Amino acid sequence: MELLQGDAFDALFRDFAHDAFHLEVQDTYQTPEESGPFHSFLTGQHDDFAWFQPWLDIVRSATQAGRVVRRARIVTVPHADYTRWGLTVAEHNIAAGEEVRWLPRHLIEPAELPADDFWLFDDSLVVFTVFEPGGQFCGGAATSDPVIVEHCRTVRDRVWQAAIPHHRYLETEHVTA
Repeated sequence: MELLQGDAFDALFRDFAHDAFHLEVQDTYQTPEESGPFHSFLTGQHDDFAWFQPWLDIVRSATQAGRVVRRARIVTVPHADYTRWGLTVAEHNIAAGEEVRWLPRHLIEPAELPADDFWLFDDSLVVFTVFEPGGQFCGGAATSDPVIVEHCRTVRDRVWQAAIPHHRYLETEHVTA
């Protein structure tokens, strides 16, 4: 595996040809760049989402070029505060062109999920997201090993089929639980 950081990681989103899929399996993340906006959410303060614009610009650029960006989030019900915040933030992802789905953790066998988040690019490159112990994102561990890629494709297909599209998910009992 190769650790991709900074521009090398960002280039993945400029260079993929057709499809970028992200699987998130944690209920909370503690990245420093999100701590202020998350605190604002918890205290009912206004968020202008300026901190989120670089990502939204990447998504918008990719989707306007006809490429697909998808995200599936595995979540525990009842939701943690971070998931409740993610439900509001997802509206911005979707407006930029990203497809977002949610899968309550109790609806999938734990053995069918990896322990780590990953990106799957064009069915040929897997990039596991890497965080420092304090929560700081530090890049992605990339591999094109065919066994790992095939496993992640299988996970993606299983999760994506079972996951509920964002706007439908908002109407389920899982959100109000």
